[in-house]
Amino acid sequence: MAQLGGIVMIDPTEAAQQNNFFFGGVDGCKWRKPVVPGDVLMMRVDVTKFNKRFGVCKMAAKAFVGQDLVCEAELTLIMGK
Repeated sequence: MAQLGGIVMIDPTEAAQQNNFFFGGVDGCKWRKPVVPGDVLMMRVDVTKFNKRFGVCKMAAKAFVGQDLVCEAELTLIMGK
């Protein structure tokens, strides 16, 4: 989910620049159900807060198998230079 959050942070209009991000932390991670081989895992990451001055981004991340929520967390990612 953190890697997907990093993709969310990449600005496609800045293709000439190197877009880096660093994983800053995770809060409130809850594992709801096990994911087993053969399951199709769908992940959704939404930006909840973005401090452009410091490059800190908070995201709400959720993982689903079908309609079942299997994991959720609040992620912190930091833009690199």
